[in-house]
Amino acid sequence: MLWIQVLVNGLALGGLYACIAAGFSLVWGVLNIINILHGSLIVLGGYLAFFAHQSFGISPFLFAPLAGAIIFALGYVIQRIAINPVMGRPVLMTLVLTFGLNLFLDNAMLAGFKADYRKINLNPPLGVFEFGDIILPIDRVYATAVGLVLVVALGLLLRFTQLGRAIVAVRMDRDAASLMGIDVKRTYAIAFALGTFMAGSAGALLAAIFPISPVSSGGYLGKAFVICVLGGLGSIPGVVAGGFALGVIESFGALFIGPENALTISFLLLLVLLVVRPTGLLGRKGFD
Repeated sequence: MLWIQVLVNGLALGGLYACIAAGFSLVWGVLNIINILHGSLIVLGGYLAFFAHQSFGISPFLFAPLAGAIIFALGYVIQRIAINPVMGRPVLMTLVLTFGLNLFLDNAMLAGFKADYRKINLNPPLGVFEFGDIILPIDRVYATAVGLVLVVALGLLLRFTQLGRAIVAVRMDRDAASLMGIDVKRTYAIAFALGTFMAGSAGALLAAIFPISPVSSGGYLGKAFVICVLGGLGSIPGVVAGGFALGVIESFGALFIGPENALTISFLLLLVLLVVRPTGLLGRKGFD
C-alpha cells in the first residue's frame, strides 16, 4: 500500500509540473531562448495569488488564469523592450540577458516581500479523498487539474487557431513565415508572453501547495528544464508525460533518500537523459 500511496502522490503533482514546464518549452522551442527568468515569474505569480487570497479571499485555483494574464502583459513588455533587440543573436547573449532579468526580479521580490516562505492557507481546508488506505489531498487534485486544463488549452491554441499556426510557422522557418505575411516580431512577443502566462498560472497553483519565496525560483526553473528534456522540446504531450514522470520519480526518490533531495534527483535524471536520450521521450521538430 505504501508504494501505491507514493505513486498517487507523484501523479497528483503531474499536471502542475506540466504547467510549470509548458511555457518554458514554448519559449525555448519558438524563440530559441533558454529563459532563465521563467522561475522568477513562477514565484511572482505565486505572490500575486497569495496577496489576492489574503486581501480578497480569492481561491488560487480560480485566480490562476488571472495571475497568468497579469504576467502575460509583463512578459509581452519584457520581450518587446529587452529581448526583441537581441533576437537572432547567439543563444549565449539571450541566456545572459534573461539571467540578468532573473537577478533583477529576484532581488526586487526580496526587497519587497523578504525571503520568508509564504503559502496560501485555504480556509476552510479542502481536506482529502480517502480510498481505503490511500489518501489524496484535494488541493493537489485541484492544482493538477487546473494545470492540465491550461496545458491542454495551450496545445489547442497552437494547433487550431490562426495565432497558433503563426507561432508554429515562425518556429519552423522564420524567413518563410515573414514572406507569407506573418509579423515575426509580434509573433515572437506573443509566444514569449504565452510562456510567461503559463509561468504565472503555475505559480498561483504552486502557492496553494508549497511555500514560495524569491530564493526558490531556481528550483522551479530546474524542474522546468528537466521536464523539457524528459518529455522532449517542442511537444505538448511530451511536457505532460514529463511532468507526470518527474512527479512520480521525485515521489519515489523522497521515499528512498528523503524529500530534501528532490531537486538532486531531478538533476541526476537530467544527466542520465542527456546521455541516453537527449531528444526526450516524445521530442519532435515542432509543437503538436
